[in-house]
Amino acid sequence: MKIVFFGTPDFVLPILESIYKTYGLDRENNTLIVVTQPPKPQGREKTKEFSPVDHWAFKKHLTVLTNINETPEADLGVVAAYGAFIPQSVIERFKYGILNIHPSLLPKYRGASPIQAAIALGEREVGVSVIMLDREMDHGPIVSQFRETIQENDTNISLRTKLFERSAEFLIELIPSYLEGKIRLKEQDHAKASFCRIIEKQDGFISFSALKLVREGKASEEKIIVSFCDNCELLLNGKNVHNFIRALTPWPGVWTKIEIKNEEKRLKILEAHLEGEKLVLDMVQLEGKDPVNWKQFEEGYKL
Repeated sequence: MKIVFFGTPDFVLPILESIYKTYGLDRENNTLIVVTQPPKPQGREKTKEFSPVDHWAFKKHLTVLTNINETPEADLGVVAAYGAFIPQSVIERFKYGILNIHPSLLPKYRGASPIQAAIALGEREVGVSVIMLDREMDHGPIVSQFRETIQENDTNISLRTKLFERSAEFLIELIPSYLEGKIRLKEQDHAKASFCRIIEKQDGFISFSALKLVREGKASEEKIIVSFCDNCELLLNGKNVHNFIRALTPWPGVWTKIEIKNEEKRLKILEAHLEGEKLVLDMVQLEGKDPVNWKQFEEGYKL
């Protein structure tokens, strides 16, 4: 069987490794090909930086393609965070289609930032959907799903790690039944779809006055705008701001603007916790400075 894996960042490596161990080692009967994003120039000298998937596949002596149009005909495709749309002309090259691994309970949270959206909006559980890829974003019929509880201390990174590690085993158990036609595909309820875009730096902004209110545990009619997910609005309170911080850790982080010596500076909230209704800041970082404890920062700048 010929399998093509489409993926780019480090967190999808458990899935690629699982496919490799199950199918890629038997090179007499199986072929595993990897398609990933092309290397990007980094630094002043514009040194080529290859993707984590590219590095891993190269070490295993797998064929690596960085031009998606060179994708060969194959039996099955698997895509996990590839980083670009896969054109219909490529999808049609696969006998059994392409399975897309998406970290949300579709049709909820289609798009680029489903894990961040789920945490920011206070969901108690999230999940992974394996769908048949079609020409629209995260739109195809559902092959299977699993659910995962969001823990109170989960951040975007910790939850993402758990979901993709669990996806690796889930996919390998799913593939044989899928290929044998034993799974009944389920059309998504497209009327219930929600969308979350690529997160940008400005999405993490919160006013210093809003932070002051939640630190004091005071009620407010002010709203938090989760701008990267259908511009959802949340009440301004300690719990919602704490969720917002967890969702956007480590990038872009939740940040605010603060005036120091008549100059406006950017202050990043690195760590915080809840004490009742109050948000307690733990670690912060002023632009151009090292991270410090909030109490130390507050005393040093006489806030």
